[in-house]
Amino acid sequence: MDGQHELILIVDYGSQYTQLIARRIRESRVFCRIVPPQELTSALLREIRPKGLVLSGGPASVYQQGAPLPPVDIFEAGVPVLGICYGMQAMAHRLGGTVSRAAKREYGKAPVRVREADGLFKDVKTDSVSWMSHGDSVVTPPAGFVVSAKTTNTVSAAIADPKRRLYGLQFHPEVAHTEEGGKILKNFLFGICGCAGEWTMTSFIDETIEAIRRRVGQAHVVLGLSGGVDSSVAAALLHRAIAKQLTCIFVDNGLLRQGERSQVEETFGRHFQMDLRVVDAAERFLARLAGVTDPEEKRKRIGEQFIREFEAEAKRIPRVKFLAQGTLYPDVIESVSAWGGPSATIKTHHNVGGLPKEMRLSLVEPLRDLFKDEVREVGRLLGIPEEVLHRHPFPGPGLAVRILGEVTEERLRMVREADARVEEEIRRAGLYRKLWQAFAVLLPVKTVGVMGDERTYEHVIAVRAVTSLDAMTADWAKLPPEALERIANRIINEVKGVNRVVYDISSKPPATIEWE
Repeated sequence: MDGQHELILIVDYGSQYTQLIARRIRESRVFCRIVPPQELTSALLREIRPKGLVLSGGPASVYQQGAPLPPVDIFEAGVPVLGICYGMQAMAHRLGGTVSRAAKREYGKAPVRVREADGLFKDVKTDSVSWMSHGDSVVTPPAGFVVSAKTTNTVSAAIADPKRRLYGLQFHPEVAHTEEGGKILKNFLFGICGCAGEWTMTSFIDETIEAIRRRVGQAHVVLGLSGGVDSSVAAALLHRAIAKQLTCIFVDNGLLRQGERSQVEETFGRHFQMDLRVVDAAERFLARLAGVTDPEEKRKRIGEQFIREFEAEAKRIPRVKFLAQGTLYPDVIESVSAWGGPSATIKTHHNVGGLPKEMRLSLVEPLRDLFKDEVREVGRLLGIPEEVLHRHPFPGPGLAVRILGEVTEERLRMVREADARVEEEIRRAGLYRKLWQAFAVLLPVKTVGVMGDERTYEHVIAVRAVTSLDAMTADWAKLPPEALERIANRIINEVKGVNRVVYDISSKPPATIEWE
């Protein structure tokens, strides 16, 4: 897509806000792509011809050993550059400026005063609030630069070399707490880089359909349809492009939410009239999970069994040359460490891994350039029902990772019924669209209770509800007490085998959204 759109290139130096930079740029209808520092070269700039370059913040100091630094020659390539926080310091350091440990660190909100109102600060208030997060500062800007803004503690809160179109901000314009951040970014995109802002989801659909048709030709494509937003939108987009050359395979592993299979069959088999193959494999998955309690082992076995089921069904389809996946841009970004080193594995990714090599299928990933909100917009334009588009995310291993301990039919029944009550009451309270996820977890403990004047010793359900923009971080949701009360009462009274409900009030980090 780089050759079809004006492009802003973002270099990720490890900032927690890098994806937020991309989202803010996309919101201005300008296409952008994130790359790790080791990919930034003048040759890359010549090849993809970006309209501008953004150097993100990051945890490093420019003087520490192994710190990622941009090549000096990119600043002479004629491409406008905006360095943010560490990105500004790295640019200043490489061009001969001085960066040192600040006498006073700045974290949080800080008043910023604009000294030079042209270029980056056009029509920006002289005094406003910015969001700071830094320990180092630019003490002496490089030759050719002027200081365009300052704060009480930071003399060089912003620097600029308008002749070479090089700009630096010590604060974070992408964060909502920076009052004039949106204006500043738009000044860079439109005033300095000369972007037109013509990238829309409608244009994305048209161009992607043409790209799919060129790549696939007359061959056949198979897609593993889970019923989630990503695979559903990928299926609809591929069906619009190649119609009968697409076969969707839905593997019912017995680990699904209540009503999931019937919803998939109704939406894609009947509404879209796709070639949908449903594989009933619940017994085989349960057999693979018998006696397994370790969460990573569960994921491994579920992934392996899915591959077996998918492979067996796919081999029945003639002329298959491509495998389609609903990979999103955050998945792509997270697969590459910002510094190019190995990333720690927190848990195996929810998406099932690659298929056996003997299948020799080429990948088609039509959504790999999009964020989740953009995917939902594509789905809306393609006519996917709202109840599918806004269904809460669901892990690939399904309810197996919402059962702590062994997965059995009886334990699946309890967590599935409890989960349905959580969803029903969240919807009843008008909270469903306000939450990123809300679900039930079956804990591996029993507790004493009293029901009908009799002692009980039964299972515990934990309720988890979080708010988030992109699942990278999440806050526990402050649900109204009356909604929590209804959820607890219904689960205890209607789900046989449960006598206690608890609520999870941990955020991500340090916890993850899912329990396993």
